[in-house]
Amino acid sequence: MKPKFYILPVIIISQFFCTSLWFAGNAIVDTFASQFDVDFNLLGYLISFVQFGFIIGTLTFALLTLADRFSPSRIFIICAFLGGVCNLFLLIPEITIFNLLTARFATGFFLAGIYPIGMKIASDYYKDGLGKALGYLVGALVLGTALPHLINEYSWSNDYKTVIISTSLLAFIGGLAMWLTVPDGPYRKLVSKLQLGIVIQLFSIQSFRKASFGYFGHMWELYAFWAFVPIILKTYAQTQHIDIQVSFWSFIIIGVGAISCILGGLLSLNSGSKKVAYHSLLTSGIFCLTSPLLFQLPFELFLIAMHIWGMLVISDSPQFSTMVATSVPSELKGTGLTIVNCIGFAITIISIQLLSFLANKIDPTLLYLFLGIGPIFGIYMLRK
Repeated sequence: MKPKFYILPVIIISQFFCTSLWFAGNAIVDTFASQFDVDFNLLGYLISFVQFGFIIGTLTFALLTLADRFSPSRIFIICAFLGGVCNLFLLIPEITIFNLLTARFATGFFLAGIYPIGMKIASDYYKDGLGKALGYLVGALVLGTALPHLINEYSWSNDYKTVIISTSLLAFIGGLAMWLTVPDGPYRKLVSKLQLGIVIQLFSIQSFRKASFGYFGHMWELYAFWAFVPIILKTYAQTQHIDIQVSFWSFIIIGVGAISCILGGLLSLNSGSKKVAYHSLLTSGIFCLTSPLLFQLPFELFLIAMHIWGMLVISDSPQFSTMVATSVPSELKGTGLTIVNCIGFAITIISIQLLSFLANKIDPTLLYLFLGIGPIFGIYMLRK
């Protein structure tokens, strides 16, 4: 049964709108940094609290098998609305650091009902060519993640509130669109009861375990890279003594990954998801290990290299998700995707905090060598 023509575009647009919540706080971190006198890296903590909320959310969803027991579209709209409301809490006058981080944690918690649930909805409609469908879907995540930087750069009022209000409104619209136009898919299989031992059961499947470990290596690099793209640009500007439009180029470098997700999805139709994921992870790992050289390049070559890295760092993500989804029984796809996301995002906190800790302790041009740990591990596990 072929899905109606509008199903995939609606899923993609809804995912794009709702995931704009992810980096909304990061895009305006300088505004918050000026309000608080803290002795830690606020950027690292802002993204880490979103990730921590996402981890707790995905763990809750996975252990309760919510994505496989209840309508995914209904879960999506509820989480989109609640996530948008939590994002609006950043507008509290004279917000405290505790409330700021709590709001980001809560936003992350409800993103657990958006990103993996969106992939679950797609897998319920696209049994064949899932790698291609998820390529579009993760591309939407990439653009959604990058969008707050663009809004911040071209805000018509030069007010940080514009970023928060815009991303929350987009989340409301995205959730509503999903609920109204995308019913449960034809390949969805309902799980009627709670299965608390599901995590052990899933990791006993060799193909699931192999895909998961590759994904974990990829995640070590991905969100730390995204979170530190503005820092990379600022470091380059200081090294070369030039001015750079940091928010604009952050949007482009992160957003260009949407193209590689789509291209990777198309390539996977002939080459297979594993091959695309392996080569993407290998090449992005090379960028990690040669990253100190980037700061010595002329500006044009530096931007080209950053764009290529921005493409390769994410192009394997939809293919790993495809490998995970196709390695488990169809009635457990939602839970499988959710638990892998949970562990993967837990790993991102470690890599982000590691870079935040080292930022003032070593030469900033050497900082991104440590991102290579993830690709090296992922490639080893895939080959093994």
